[in-house]
Amino acid sequence: MASLKYLWNNRVKFQLFSKSFFISWAKRLLTFSELIENNKRRKKLINDGAIISETAEIGIVNINGKKENLSIDDFSTLGRVEIALHDKVSIGKYVCINDGVVILSASHDVSDSLWRHKKAPISIGDYAWIATNAIILPGVSIGKGAVVGAGAVVSKNVNDYSIVTGNPAKEIEKKRIDVLNYNPCEFLATNNAWLK
Repeated sequence: MASLKYLWNNRVKFQLFSKSFFISWAKRLLTFSELIENNKRRKKLINDGAIISETAEIGIVNINGKKENLSIDDFSTLGRVEIALHDKVSIGKYVCINDGVVILSASHDVSDSLWRHKKAPISIGDYAWIATNAIILPGVSIGKGAVVGAGAVVSKNVNDYSIVTGNPAKEIEKKRIDVLNYNPCEFLATNNAWLK
């Protein structure tokens, strides 16, 4: 939700000169420089060919490869994330990708004597949560509402609403609730100052 236009149009309005008015504007001013930087990152990626919703939140990312291979849908948030765009990477709505996550759409083929690149698209479904320091390998599809645990290395598809942990990532018995209705972008201070 880092688009300035979106935040301005959807800002919470308090009575002029009330205590809430001053508190909200103080928060907005304190987080404004971060908001501008987030918008610059999104704009640069869009100018380079990525398809990114105006309501997506782009943190300090390291994205290499063809930017037109990247699409990020509404109200998704990326922290300090690294993405290698050798193939398509599609991120759905309301996705939360925490700091330290690495998304690799290519690797080397260990059974090839010339050790050539092997690439495949990655898809991350709506409401998925990719926790800190997880690694997503080429060709993986993360289902709707799925959770990838911290530090997990995901080399196979993850079912809807399932939770995977470990290296290699394996599904655990516990499932995620299948009725999700939250917006991960609202938890960020830059957006919270305008919308709450």
